[in-house]
Amino acid sequence: MHSFEIESALAAAPEKVWEHVVTPSGINGELMPLIRMTTPRPLRGITIDRLPLGQPLGRSWMLLFGFLPVEFDRMTIAELDPGHRFLEQSTMLTQSRWSHERVIARQGAGSQIVDRLSWQGRFPVLSALFDVAVPMIFRHRHRRLRRRFGAARSS
Repeated sequence: MHSFEIESALAAAPEKVWEHVVTPSGINGELMPLIRMTTPRPLRGITIDRLPLGQPLGRSWMLLFGFLPVEFDRMTIAELDPGHRFLEQSTMLTQSRWSHERVIARQGAGSQIVDRLSWQGRFPVLSALFDVAVPMIFRHRHRRLRRRFGAARSS
């Protein structure tokens, strides 16, 4: 298994951050312009915190630069603590196991957001690609989050 973890201190309250990050537009707002994720038809307009737990939710395509299909995610939300945490455990076209845990906690007047990722590739060369791509994409996502909500000041 490969893994990566990243955290950011944001100036916004956890409730405000959560409200944004569980929506399809919020997810794509973090990912673009690198990637856009599609939403399976039956799930359109539904936020992550309203999805059934432990059930595959359909195929979400990852579109490089918003239009070129490069991967898909058979998304399953395994655990959920609304307003605070979700754990996605899925499979992908190139990954036999994919896990994304996101935790948002109050930190002073703002919040701390932590993403923990782990994955196991189906093919060694694609695992090596993910070893580069996952940190790059999640650093990009956190930069976009800090830009949207502001970075919390250090004490």
